[in-house]
Amino acid sequence: MAAPAPAEVETWRSINTVRTLAMDAVQAARSGHPGTAMALAPLVYTLWQKYLRFDPELPIWANRDRFVLSVGHASMLLYGMLHLARVKAVNADYETVGQPSVSLEDIRRFRQLDSRCPGHPEYRWTSGVECTTGPLGTGIATSVGMALAGRWQAATYNRPGFDLFDFDVYAVCGDGDLMEGVGAEAASLAGHLRLSNLCWVYDNNGITIEGSTTLTFTEDVATRFRGLGWTVEHVEDANDVAALERALDAFRANQGGPTLIVVDSVIGYGAPRKQGTAAAHGEPLGEEEVRAAKRAYGWPEDAQFLVPEEVYADFDGGVRARGARLRGGWEELFGRYAERYPDLADQLNRMQKRSLPDGWDAGLEDFPADPKGLSGRDASGKVLNAVAQRVPWLLGGSADLAPSNKSRLTFDGAGDFAPGEHDGRNLHLGVREHAAAAVANGLALSKIRAYQAGFLIFSDFQRGAVRLSALMELPVIHLYTHDSIGVGEDGPTHQPVEHLASLRAMPGMVEIRPADANEVVEAWRTIMPWRHQPVALVLSRQPLPTLDRSRYASAAGLARGAYVLAGDPGREPDVILIATGSEVSLAVSAHEQLRAEGVASRVVSMPSMALFDRQPQDYRDEVLPPAVTARVAIEQASSFGWDRWVGPGGRVVAMTTFGSSAPLKDLQTKFGFTPEAVVSVARELVGR
Repeated sequence: MAAPAPAEVETWRSINTVRTLAMDAVQAARSGHPGTAMALAPLVYTLWQKYLRFDPELPIWANRDRFVLSVGHASMLLYGMLHLARVKAVNADYETVGQPSVSLEDIRRFRQLDSRCPGHPEYRWTSGVECTTGPLGTGIATSVGMALAGRWQAATYNRPGFDLFDFDVYAVCGDGDLMEGVGAEAASLAGHLRLSNLCWVYDNNGITIEGSTTLTFTEDVATRFRGLGWTVEHVEDANDVAALERALDAFRANQGGPTLIVVDSVIGYGAPRKQGTAAAHGEPLGEEEVRAAKRAYGWPEDAQFLVPEEVYADFDGGVRARGARLRGGWEELFGRYAERYPDLADQLNRMQKRSLPDGWDAGLEDFPADPKGLSGRDASGKVLNAVAQRVPWLLGGSADLAPSNKSRLTFDGAGDFAPGEHDGRNLHLGVREHAAAAVANGLALSKIRAYQAGFLIFSDFQRGAVRLSALMELPVIHLYTHDSIGVGEDGPTHQPVEHLASLRAMPGMVEIRPADANEVVEAWRTIMPWRHQPVALVLSRQPLPTLDRSRYASAAGLARGAYVLAGDPGREPDVILIATGSEVSLAVSAHEQLRAEGVASRVVSMPSMALFDRQPQDYRDEVLPPAVTARVAIEQASSFGWDRWVGPGGRVVAMTTFGSSAPLKDLQTKFGFTPEAVVSVARELVGR
């Protein structure tokens, strides 16, 4: 038998380094998943070394290819690549090149406190990680947003001779990703939009935690994806590097839609399924099994965390050399582009830094006082369109509810993003709520200012992706309308009760529930400059009176989360009425009635508990004087969380059950949301 060529020896030395690093890290941590990393090392090595357009010196280069490890439990596969390619770290703003992203010591401390190698890849914690994937299905769904962003950026900013954006998005997924509903939603959307810059690689290893996939998953994946408009390639052996290259070449040549590459593997060793058995899925191999695996690879059995110098050199000549060349060429191209199209270049620079154009809020105007007013959703639609005309990279859409939640951009030139029409700023996401939020995350990861809209009740469907917005510190705008039992006749299935409390419980998420049209204006004015902060903007379906701000305090107080709206600021009140959203006007009505009775009351509009909680204690005490224990909170939602603000001497007028199907006024009477009911509670607290 002929000796292997030097290049082949070099390739397998590097592949086996990735494998053995994974085995050693998991064994040292005594937890983790080594099997998938071992099986897919040939795939990921081939992709990074021969295809991925990525410069380890600047992992935030705008036109880089994206690599998403949706099977996040196989994190050592990615950490090994980041270390061997010597990817450089960036700071918390993702703008300044720094130290190596993943050191060998980080790998030694896999899954340990403060290591750059946590159990699952974490965006903003480990440079080179394109997104936090965690829960299965969310990684591939997020990759659809990245691919969509690439197509939109190309259609919007490329010019003849200046192809600034042509990046591809690769995502490695497994059986769990394809079983999860969000993965199916995202695959359907990507196929419909014909996102030919998107490639999912499916690790078809036949194993889940409970055992063989035959227990639960016997569908024909290839046929399903072909039916969704995907091209499907098949690699029968994960160790067949030549076959992997042919499949990746086919993806690069395909312009008709997204590609799924099905790769057959055996978890643990990467051998063809017919030749081996699966290793344990979610636990270390054990010392003897590690030694046996290393022996099979021709590796020193007693070596720990061994990285031969030749492997670093291999990566230097592969992904590093190619990435440096491609990025250098792109930067030269962008320099010429900036001379030819300075305004567009300025937009791109601001987009990458998540900054805003000068005068972005020039179109924002106050709404006149109006007792009839307008709904939160209508006010937001007007403000959204005013802002979007001055922020060209603000785009988004709704899960088939844009006419109802007023999230459509209606000005000339806004257009629709559709198959073959990728420059539109209105996204039609279909009845795919979970994927809609994940796609918005993918857009934000590509530095687009993204929003997605739906009914508040459906935030339950989106929670996994919304949680990742907060975890990744992405400035996604989650627009939620139909915010309360004000939905009326639609009944309890459509009336959110516990959802505000649920969003408030999420670390890093800011909820804003505006009281009237001018608080909506201030909400947008507040959130647009945020660079690392998601928001849930919660809006009413029903009209809300537009308060007379010459009589009551300015809506600018919204930026501080809560403010004194009504009442003598120089006098300590007998009772404080605290409310959000549609209940603020109710509190104002109760306040006026109490004043007529000689009771000194104060109305506090608290559109955002999260923002108010960030204020200095002296400001919070100014708004809610500690000495005033007679407090009434009013919200057409669960009372959960309000005890903090009303204290033991206060009362909460809120929902303690689900709603009912009836006209709004009947519901308000039934559940106690009337001025008379609030006044009665206030009287009790002040002893009158």
